[in-house]
Amino acid sequence: MKPAALVALVLAAAPAHAMDDARLAQLVRQRLDGDRTGACMAVAVVERTHVSRTFQCADPAEAGRIGPEVAFEIGSVSKTMTAVLLADLIQQGKGSLDDTLASWLPEGTKVPEFQGQPILLRHVVTHASGLPSLPSRGMDLARMDDPYARLDAEALLASLADVQLGHAPGSRFEYSNYASMLLSYAVARRAGTDLETLLQQRLFAPLGMDHAYINRRPDGVREAKAHGSHGKEVPAWRFATDLAGAGGVRATLADMVRYVQGGLALGDTPVSRAMVMTHAPVSQAPPMGMNWMIAPVGSRKLLVHEGATGGFSSLVILDPEQERGVVILSDTNWISVGGLASLGNHLAEPSLPLGKPRRAATPPAELLQALVGDYQVQGGMKMSLRSRDGKLFLQPAGQPEYEMAYDDAGDFHPRDFDALLRPDMRSDGTYAFTWMQSGAMLQATRFGPRADFAQPSPAELAAYAGTYPLAPGFELSVREEGGRLVAQATGQGAFPMEAVAKDRFEAPALMLELHFGRDHDGAVDALELHQAGRVLRGQRQAR
Repeated sequence: MKPAALVALVLAAAPAHAMDDARLAQLVRQRLDGDRTGACMAVAVVERTHVSRTFQCADPAEAGRIGPEVAFEIGSVSKTMTAVLLADLIQQGKGSLDDTLASWLPEGTKVPEFQGQPILLRHVVTHASGLPSLPSRGMDLARMDDPYARLDAEALLASLADVQLGHAPGSRFEYSNYASMLLSYAVARRAGTDLETLLQQRLFAPLGMDHAYINRRPDGVREAKAHGSHGKEVPAWRFATDLAGAGGVRATLADMVRYVQGGLALGDTPVSRAMVMTHAPVSQAPPMGMNWMIAPVGSRKLLVHEGATGGFSSLVILDPEQERGVVILSDTNWISVGGLASLGNHLAEPSLPLGKPRRAATPPAELLQALVGDYQVQGGMKMSLRSRDGKLFLQPAGQPEYEMAYDDAGDFHPRDFDALLRPDMRSDGTYAFTWMQSGAMLQATRFGPRADFAQPSPAELAAYAGTYPLAPGFELSVREEGGRLVAQATGQGAFPMEAVAKDRFEAPALMLELHFGRDHDGAVDALELHQAGRVLRGQRQAR
């Protein structure tokens, strides 16, 4: 249940052309054939008078993995369905978007406020509640293969006591699965039934979504097997029923086609009125309806939501003006490799690029050599990269070594678990990397020298010594001590620096870098201190 990705769209676009099954199959094969993830996808383009469908796999020999009777986890697309249930309750006069979240929770539940400003339901459906991404209690984050399985309503509500809002609700977009689970629970509670029954009565049955469910799988439905982007099977995710409106719905392609058709229809039924209400703008930064992202394409507005669990990806796009929609369901998590946006974009608007498969490739020898070293990943984890026999090996601190594969998009990925390592070349020609896993993007900073970098001698280190004023009342003193460079800021303790390249030193534990400058004669005369996105500059005062 990863954060939804707002699909990038161009500012001008031509009307989409009618689609048929053969053309759709050709486009999906073009995007998917031979992809190193091994993903399978069920895809539909829904038009006013016609629906095109196709079932495709990166490896055609795997075609039996999916089909019309197979249900996929739709992840965060479930949030749009919870929004429909909320809108339905509002249409019945049982609430308002301006109700406080607290008023929909059990009496006595302490919901955090910011300087007297409460969280409203409109803040929850636009991800502006200020609540954190995940609850502090009830989740086993050491087991990210099924992280929500043990979470219940008691832990969900108790976690509110651990939250202090840092800004006013409604003032900032911060995607929160926690807030969405609270809404899921609150909607079921206000309706007086469990969420699965509510979905069946108020959404699935009216739209003919006969095979959609949370935990009560209908007869004749087969659950798709979940896969990571490394191509191997991973566990499916499970949610407590009343919390599943944040990401626990399962559905077949036919179910999702009917959901899109319901979203495009203009009728006067309860479900139609509720769906129309979810599409109306509720906030502008970014533009959102009720749990729908609103993306501009030319003069049109598209409604978009992407979802993912540990082993599935999904995407739904609605184009109300053209009465057209797109559904993509995949039995593989594609978050670390960019999600389903490129394919969905192209199907919604043909002028946008389709993208191409990621195929296995051989990493350049010079890239392997440049990456070798020890790194600190944002958040504190340390990793080492080593090269042997033309391959890259990753070893997180205290864990076994893992062989990394490489693809033609220029990324490495472990063969044994779902993650991605993206090399980042810096302006000085050295490399660091971004680590992507479980929806997080973490920057890794090298500590220790490059494999091809000769460490400076004590005499060379002494040439950097001096005092560097960086701000009024704040300076950095640098000295050579025991064959290492040591730095000390005003009023703080001294810390050692590691030489990693010519005129560049790092303190990985502090996520800090020093870049030294030289004058026309080659003498050190200045430095830049880089930390947490800030850069402070100072001229050297000789000691």
